[in-house]
Amino acid sequence: MSKKVNIGLVQMSCSADLDANLEKAIAGIREAAAKGAQIVCLQELFRSLYFCDVEDHHNFSLAEAIPGPTTERLGEIARETNTVVIASLFEKRAAGLYHNTTAVLDADGAYLGKYRKMHIPDDPGYYEKFYFTPGDLGYKVFETKYAKIGVLICWDQWYPEPARITSLMGAEILFYPTAIGWDTEETDPNVDEEQYSAWQTIQRSHAIANGVHVVSVNRVGQERGQKFWGGSFVANPHGTLLYLAPHEGEVTHVQEIDLSLTDKYRTTWPYFRDRRIDSYQPITKRYLDE
Repeated sequence: MSKKVNIGLVQMSCSADLDANLEKAIAGIREAAAKGAQIVCLQELFRSLYFCDVEDHHNFSLAEAIPGPTTERLGEIARETNTVVIASLFEKRAAGLYHNTTAVLDADGAYLGKYRKMHIPDDPGYYEKFYFTPGDLGYKVFETKYAKIGVLICWDQWYPEPARITSLMGAEILFYPTAIGWDTEETDPNVDEEQYSAWQTIQRSHAIANGVHVVSVNRVGQERGQKFWGGSFVANPHGTLLYLAPHEGEVTHVQEIDLSLTDKYRTTWPYFRDRRIDSYQPITKRYLDE
């Protein structure tokens, strides 16, 4: 039997005005709910500009407690709209201790918990190791009103292990709030195309390998040397694109998915059945050079 759920994606640009960004996100949640969304995912670090393009101690003032004022406000909106809200925030855990964290609010406004980003990049324009301590809560699933969901964050997208573990924990959908873009000084269009293609392909492969829907929500707009490429999407459990957002422009989209397809695809393509878990111990090594 089908088990249909409506997923809302809010792909938006951000400014230096934190309150304006929050209100824009809330407007996106309300718009998605009006279109029938039951679960709404916001992009990574939606409350501010993407500040990790520079190493600046002043940016730590952007962080907040989780739970805190933003989760309380979003909890009110979740309850008002009867939607689950997935919200990526800059968490201040203690003095000098910060995380890149996503909170989940259930449809009744209840705070269900948070996931702290496990994989932290450090690349030109993405100096996240300066700001974020790697997550220490492990991988998480959240039992919401509409589905059991797994949440991972941006750089986690490039690794098969988090998707596998979260799926093995029972996640019916994998959500990836994201902030990724192109270098505005890059002159070779093939580089841009290759980068986006790889980003989309690796996440669609998580859907295939684990037999779950994957939802990736990215930001748009140009911010200090980065042109965030949007391209948010929803893939079914065999990697087929159900929805693909444009690279330009803000979009609020609602996509119906059928969670019963997980059983169909896992039965037809029984990757879980054929896993050789007795042979996977080497994966716990950094590199097999001995």
